[in-house]
Amino acid sequence: MNELLVVSRDARGVATLTLNRPAALNALSPELSAALGRAVGTLAGDGELRAVVLTGAGEAFCAGGDVKSMGAATTGDRPERIARSRGFAGLLAALRALSVPVLARVNGPVYGGGLGLVSVADIAIAAESAAFGFSEPRIGIAPATISPYVLERVGTAAARRLFLSAQRFDASEGLRLGLYHRVVPTAALDGALEEELAAVLKCSPSALAACKRLIAEVPRMTPAEAIEHTARVLADLWETDDAREGIASFAEKRAPRWAR
Repeated sequence: MNELLVVSRDARGVATLTLNRPAALNALSPELSAALGRAVGTLAGDGELRAVVLTGAGEAFCAGGDVKSMGAATTGDRPERIARSRGFAGLLAALRALSVPVLARVNGPVYGGGLGLVSVADIAIAAESAAFGFSEPRIGIAPATISPYVLERVGTAAARRLFLSAQRFDASEGLRLGLYHRVVPTAALDGALEEELAAVLKCSPSALAACKRLIAEVPRMTPAEAIEHTARVLADLWETDDAREGIASFAEKRAPRWAR
């Protein structure tokens, strides 16, 4: 039996999570979602991790929730339905909270909940041949669990049309709306991913972790709180080995040797 989620890692500390249900367009069955949650939980405690890539096997990235398994949700009891939704919400939150950059390699079609995975990624690159859509209303539900991340990504005005029409759209439209950071020919997808990874890996791991915390925390602060908080963050970073190494390497015109 094939693994539902293939986890690989290279010598640079880049972990790749590949959704592996290609015959089902990598739809998120409860089992696949659980496997992804376990993998993310393991990676969260990995001190040698530098980046995470999320992608799909075969021709699709992720077709969203597995409709066949959703039948059980319509007949089960309410606590079970809430627990299932909370589980996926927890997975999205855990992906967002990873201290390293998360990159979505969108190799093909992505719908519904799959767009939630894209929206929590720090960097999203899509193949220009891919197609997208928030298809939930077509089966009588709504993109509820993923909505906080999608709204943050594209804004409420764009989300109104995307949610309320459930229309499919192409990668160029997704790029215009801000759902993706880059759209490239399918044959160039891996090259574009490597360009992004190369840029990430040149940066200090502790500085990138601080950047992710700032992105998460500063928007919720008042101006006065942000001034005090960011001053302390920068003071703390100046005291790190990475800061000393980064400044020394710049002065010596060499590549920095980060602590991990």
